[in-house]
Amino acid sequence: MKNLPTKADILSFIEDNPTKTNKRDIARAFGIKGAARIDLKRMLKELQNEGHLEKRRKTYREDGALPPVSVCRVTGVDGDGDLFLEPVEVDDAPPRVLFIAKDGDPALAEGDRVLCRLTKVSGEDHAYEARLIRRIGTGPAKILGIYRKGAEAGRVTPIDKGDDKEWRVPPGAVSGALDGELVEAEQTGPKSRMGLPQARIVARLGDPAGPRAVSLIAIHQHGIPDEFPDDVIAEAENAKPVKLGKREDLRELPLVTIDPSDARDHDDACYAHADDDPKNKGGHVVWVAIADVAYYVTPGSKLDIEARKRGNSTYFPDRVVPMLPEALSGDLCSLHEGVERPCMAVRMVLDSQGNKLSHRFTRGLMRSPASLNYEEVQAGQDGAPNDKVAPLMESVIAPLFAAYEALKSARGRRQPLELDLPERRIAMDDDGKVISVAFRDRLDAHKLIEEFMVLANVCAAEELKARNTPLLYRVHEEPSPEKLDALREIVQASGLTLAKGQVLQTRHLNQLLAQAEGTDQAELINISALRSMTQAYYGPQNFGHFGLALKDYAHFTSPIRRYADLIVHRALISAHNFGNDGLVDDDLKSTGEHISMTERRSMVAERDTTDRYLAAYLADRVGTEMEGRVSGIAKFGMFVKLDGSGADGLIPIGTLGREYFAYDRDAQTLRGEKSGVVIGLGARVLVRLAEATPITGGLVLELLELDGKALPQTGGRGRGGPPKGRKTGKYKAKGAKLKKKLSRKRG
Repeated sequence: MKNLPTKADILSFIEDNPTKTNKRDIARAFGIKGAARIDLKRMLKELQNEGHLEKRRKTYREDGALPPVSVCRVTGVDGDGDLFLEPVEVDDAPPRVLFIAKDGDPALAEGDRVLCRLTKVSGEDHAYEARLIRRIGTGPAKILGIYRKGAEAGRVTPIDKGDDKEWRVPPGAVSGALDGELVEAEQTGPKSRMGLPQARIVARLGDPAGPRAVSLIAIHQHGIPDEFPDDVIAEAENAKPVKLGKREDLRELPLVTIDPSDARDHDDACYAHADDDPKNKGGHVVWVAIADVAYYVTPGSKLDIEARKRGNSTYFPDRVVPMLPEALSGDLCSLHEGVERPCMAVRMVLDSQGNKLSHRFTRGLMRSPASLNYEEVQAGQDGAPNDKVAPLMESVIAPLFAAYEALKSARGRRQPLELDLPERRIAMDDDGKVISVAFRDRLDAHKLIEEFMVLANVCAAEELKARNTPLLYRVHEEPSPEKLDALREIVQASGLTLAKGQVLQTRHLNQLLAQAEGTDQAELINISALRSMTQAYYGPQNFGHFGLALKDYAHFTSPIRRYADLIVHRALISAHNFGNDGLVDDDLKSTGEHISMTERRSMVAERDTTDRYLAAYLADRVGTEMEGRVSGIAKFGMFVKLDGSGADGLIPIGTLGREYFAYDRDAQTLRGEKSGVVIGLGARVLVRLAEATPITGGLVLELLELDGKALPQTGGRGRGGPPKGRKTGKYKAKGAKLKKKLSRKRG
């Protein structure tokens, strides 16, 4: 006992030697041998009971202290440029960890996970300092799911369609989540002895069946930033209205905004009049004015960093996740009726056939006389103007449509791709419940604005290209040969033709769509043509826009909701010396890749949300028979797009008929092995809704009829069909025996 250290000696040793804290290390350090080890064990137990030490497996450490080697997550950089981390295994109030970089360490970004050696410090605003051992990855695997309590540990069941893997949540990592609550969790360890990956809950999202939970699920599932940092909001709220200064005064031009009736922000306005130049008889002058977001969101500002991070606004049926705070997106940058607003404008001169003769960009100050919606503008053009539109018919609306007719003529000669893919509109009540699903009408008022915006975007690309100013183009490359071959196979199977052996142009696809129009194959051909297209993206190299049949194209007209447009605005400011807030030296390639990713992220989130709302809408209609068309073929079944709602449901292959169906990837068909029935894209079907799961957005359907006929009944399911020969009697006897057992139990 005399040779034993004091408790203070043991605590001091553990603090100074965080990597040598098992009982053997402590005994060796103090020369404790033989029976004295029993007394050391007792002292360590007392230190535990007194709350001074915590035992983790076979090692001891100061109670509440982190392991000397820990996995940490990068949380970001502070105002002084220091990089900070937080340990992933600490649930509540994780300590602050300062990262000490050494030469050769890789650059770390927010969300990265790293294995670090930690040293405890005192007298600082952080509790530990960390040195890198190795980078583990760009962030832990995350899951969105429903939390279920358990006797020893909880479970999180994913909400993703097709993902049935549960995650185990130990008692200390629950974060107060309630049974049945929607949660976000992240992986903290490998599979446990139960065979399940271990996770901790990082966010509680409430009742999964609650109002507007659907879009919240998509926001968290896809990692869309939906909360603005306080300093970003403060920067937006400190912004002031713009004075005329050196800007061109456009306040007398009747530039009107035309948007959906529920639009909260207005980033484009237009005006047209007949050209009074005698050399351009029958010509038109068109003005397009766009909100001057670049004035408020300057390069390198907190607003700029946050806008780039988001990349774009994301639109859901019940909410918008904006790229810019409300103080800008809904107020100072929005071209509201009757108030002065800064703008970037382009004046375009067209001839009578809609060909652009010239254009000129300016930075101005405007005041819109009216904020209109598509429906009232269309009604005015059709002869039934309301009180707001009537005074503007002769001076504003009629000249806009006259210019549109000329542009429509030019569009017909250019032949952009004319896919007929109607857009769904989900109507909801105040409680967030879907009350109707319909397809949006495509009015001439919609097409008018689209044509004006396309023309303004072309002018921006041509202007910057001519001035050799770097910019981000909107690029849409032509389809790959492989996708075109697949399209040709589908076209030929439908009895139509798509020319081969020549450079494909959009007019060739339009001819195909015209052949299919009005036939049973029309929807199939439109869907197949869309699937053959490459995905558009943003990049500093100009490869043209195949779908619009344009050589030069950039996004200029929506800087409130797209970062790409803000980049183009800054490029125009630099090219024309409109101010000192133009484009600075920027890695446009990296920016283009990032905002192309955020655009795809938003598209997937919006699609998933629509699927979930449609599943909720159809949940009360389980058992109902519906008509639709086969929209996709896979090895595990086929997808059907339902008439009316446009929802997509799955018919599992195991429920098809009573035979084995072979999947042909190239032809995109399922073929019955015995009946020879072929199910392909575009086939008309009658189905019964078997299951609707709002939480995942999944619809399961049962096939009743294919092209007006029931599937042939060819015997038992499965590759081998029904059992043959002497086995048949054996199976019958087994079935009879089972029936007898069941009847005895019921009796």
